[in-house]
Amino acid sequence: MIINISVVFRVVGAIFFGYVGLRMGAYLAEGDSGSTAVIFWTAPPVLSTIFGIIAGPLLFLAPLRRFQQWTSQFEPIQLVLGTCGLVAGLAVAALLTPALLTLPGIGGVLAPFIVSAILGALGVAAMLGREEQFAEFLSRYLPLTNKGTGRMPRRIVVDTSAVIDGRMADIVETGFIMGTLVIPRFVLDELRYIADSPDSLRRNRGRRGLDILGRLQKEALVPLEVSETDFEDARDVDGKLIRLAKSMGSCIMTNDFNLNRIAELEGVKVLNVNHLANAVKVVVLPGEEMQVHIIQEGKESGQGVGFLDDGTMIVVEGGRRYLNEQVEVIVTRVLQTVAGRMIFAAPKNS
Repeated sequence: MIINISVVFRVVGAIFFGYVGLRMGAYLAEGDSGSTAVIFWTAPPVLSTIFGIIAGPLLFLAPLRRFQQWTSQFEPIQLVLGTCGLVAGLAVAALLTPALLTLPGIGGVLAPFIVSAILGALGVAAMLGREEQFAEFLSRYLPLTNKGTGRMPRRIVVDTSAVIDGRMADIVETGFIMGTLVIPRFVLDELRYIADSPDSLRRNRGRRGLDILGRLQKEALVPLEVSETDFEDARDVDGKLIRLAKSMGSCIMTNDFNLNRIAELEGVKVLNVNHLANAVKVVVLPGEEMQVHIIQEGKESGQGVGFLDDGTMIVVEGGRRYLNEQVEVIVTRVLQTVAGRMIFAAPKNS
């Protein structure tokens, strides 16, 4: 059952202003009798109720929406910690209130309000100052983000390198990304800076990244969220990404090797598109036969180089004489390097 929020506020407005009208009518009818008293008892409540039905959504709904827009600027963990800090500060102030009321000179009604405001603000500041520690604690002990469960975190912080790479959108289309992609504002600023670069290559990469984000937002295959959280004291974008991921209890999607290593050292889970690409490449074993198109010479004398459909390099010993030809080869060995998988082979008929 879905209830229209405007109907709720019309009912609230009718009850509130109807009660105000009733109190006003009682005050006006005091000391009067007859038809005048009847008018005072009926007209103000009825008119006030009608006014509440009409004006209720305007008076209550607009402030609520502004409050929702204001709270949407904060991460959920920030709202939870801030609320806990405020409650803790007010609880301490409530315990001190009896003693404050008995103080000579500064006691009275004003002192508890001042102390409550100060302790409430201190509680919020103290809890928000431990945001990263709480997020790290939750990421370790809650099943939702526990590494041992193998479950995908609900939110994924995206690095600039993953955006401009272009493959992220294709991966999202396959359905393997389950969660909300979080694009920090400082990543968007870096993308815009790259897109405005005087260097044509960097400019094209930046514009491609912005196009990828526009495509993801338009197709709405997964939720896309822009985070306004920033860390002014962080030295670079990588540091901001790691701190943001830790504060949200999420992982980072990146192609940056250095960011990958630093994030792992910091205990932040990383989704590396290059690692995914290497993991889904065709498994080739020594002794297998395949057809290879030799497109260039190798580094060593007599070598020829070809590529599989997934981009895996095949170095054919003695393949130089088959340059620009299709040749049947036998795999001799397979090497797994940091850059990817490399296959060595020899012509079958040599």
